[in-house]
Amino acid sequence: MADKPSSGEILGVPYNFERPSMGRMLSSYWQPGEGMLVEKPFGVGYTLNLANWRSWVVVVVAGALLWQQEQGAADQSQEREDEPVEVIVDEDDN
Repeated sequence: MADKPSSGEILGVPYNFERPSMGRMLSSYWQPGEGMLVEKPFGVGYTLNLANWRSWVVVVVAGALLWQQEQGAADQSQEREDEPVEVIVDEDDN
């Protein structure tokens, strides 16, 4: 039986299952002169190139959205605690 390749492309999507070294990990996320997306050092698909300013915009927007979501959840739970609760008791004597 032939050995399966540990890196390549399937339908235009890159994959790499070789054990990553620390140098390869660091160089994968910092590639000046490349686009916003670069191949992942391990796994399937692409990752952000932190040497590209557009990647930092994506990181800041994602962080802001996460912060906004957390603040909304905290405010919503605070409002529920302060709301009065109405209790309706149905006393049917039949």
